[in-house]
Amino acid sequence: MSTVQITTDARGVATLTLARAEKHNALSAQMMDDITQAARDLGADDAVRVVVLAATGASFCAGGDLNWMRDQIDAAPDQRVAEARRLARMLQTLNTLPKPLIGRVQGNAFGGGVGLCCVCDVVVGAQGAKFGLTETRLGLSPATIGPYVIARMGEARARQVFMSSRVFGANEAVRLGILSYVASPDNLDACVEDEVVPYLACAPGAVAEAKALARSLGTPINDDVIDASMAALRHRWDSDEAREGVAAFFDKRPAAWSV
Repeated sequence: MSTVQITTDARGVATLTLARAEKHNALSAQMMDDITQAARDLGADDAVRVVVLAATGASFCAGGDLNWMRDQIDAAPDQRVAEARRLARMLQTLNTLPKPLIGRVQGNAFGGGVGLCCVCDVVVGAQGAKFGLTETRLGLSPATIGPYVIARMGEARARQVFMSSRVFGANEAVRLGILSYVASPDNLDACVEDEVVPYLACAPGAVAEAKALARSLGTPINDDVIDASMAALRHRWDSDEAREGVAAFFDKRPAAWSV
């Protein structure tokens, strides 16, 4: 896999690392496929007890890859939906991973990066990390990641940041429920380890069933919900605002509605 790295220690703690540091770990089509396959492999590996989701470089995940986004401008509607479903499949595979998934977040997490945080069971963020659901600035909406964002934050808290594209810091991310807590950059790995260790005393099958139960008792994210998010995104991509917003972004100019 060219865009991710997987290491597993003797305890069965696997680290799935986003490895496109030069692109701020932006999600390309290949990277989404690699993450999906890695999650499937780790989920099926009985030797793996815990998975840590981490990233190389200055940013955790800057959202969608620019070239991937550019390709969507001229794509047919069905192709746009297929690409959105690629992202949805990645998120759902991580969300249903039958192992504890602990996020280790540094730098920026925008758009799909927030989605990745929201499918983790615990997320430790470095002080200074920045977050944002920035899609509406482009004339789009956070439709594909929406089910996971709402499940994590709840509707009331999500509505504080879901539509405004406002960038916010790590302490606010804790209040909103994206982060579990904030650590100093120098102490980030130690705090992640503190989250890992308790699981190593737990029965793996019991952990998997408890996680599945928690999901079943929470906000449902099933095929119908995912299909609805795809329909919402398809409608938005077909809008004049989306064409203007994405074009303005690549032209490095304010969109027509900016004041």
